[in-house]
Amino acid sequence: MAAILKELETQALQLSPQERGELIHRLIVSLEGESEDSPEAIAQAWDEEIARRVADMDAGKTVWIPAEEVFARLDAIIEKAR
Repeated sequence: MAAILKELETQALQLSPQERGELIHRLIVSLEGESEDSPEAIAQAWDEEIARRVADMDAGKTVWIPAEEVFARLDAIIEKAR
């Protein structure tokens, strides 16, 4: 199986960025199924979620964690998993 995956990877990397994006989309759909919502509805839902999160930040409802701390935590988790 590993040889097949390596060959698929080699072939996929020869595709244009647009073709690779389409391949990624098809693979994800094969795992999750096609969305019942239209692309416009999905975009609208993301816009609403972003607005909600920004409003929460502006209202002080969220805890800000500096990026350096986030990356340090991730590095520690990765190191521990090794």
